[in-house]
Amino acid sequence: MKGLIQRVTHASVTVDNEIISEIGSGLLLLLGVEKSDDSCTVRELCRKLLSYRVFPDDQGRMNRSLFDMGGSLLVVPQFTLAADTRSGSRPGFSTAARPESAEALFHEFVAVCESQLGADRVGQGRFGADMKVALLNDGPVTFLLEVRGVPGRR
Repeated sequence: MKGLIQRVTHASVTVDNEIISEIGSGLLLLLGVEKSDDSCTVRELCRKLLSYRVFPDDQGRMNRSLFDMGGSLLVVPQFTLAADTRSGSRPGFSTAARPESAEALFHEFVAVCESQLGADRVGQGRFGADMKVALLNDGPVTFLLEVRGVPGRR
């Protein structure tokens, strides 16, 4: 499972010219689900994400997590993050989870985050939709978090 996080002052997701979710200060997560991902992968990435220290402390150093600073989280499904880009000039998607599995794990991920942060602090994009994502990147601060699933484990 791959998560591209961006520290934001605000972010939103629009579908069919309607804002379906928006947050203030916090993290925007673009979430890519791979074939080997499962509930264990979901919980581990959620744990890592919510405790990852990317917000400044009183000295300006990145020492505070989303938990620490009380910010919000916007989770957007991002199929293309699961692409294999190691060779050639066209991405391959053989490592990406099938849509029905990816959608279930995406919703599970959102539910786990809501249970940790509170539903009022977690927004989400719409799986399979043509989304427009707007954000104001703070810093800019962007990190790729990865948690490897175990092939065959379910």
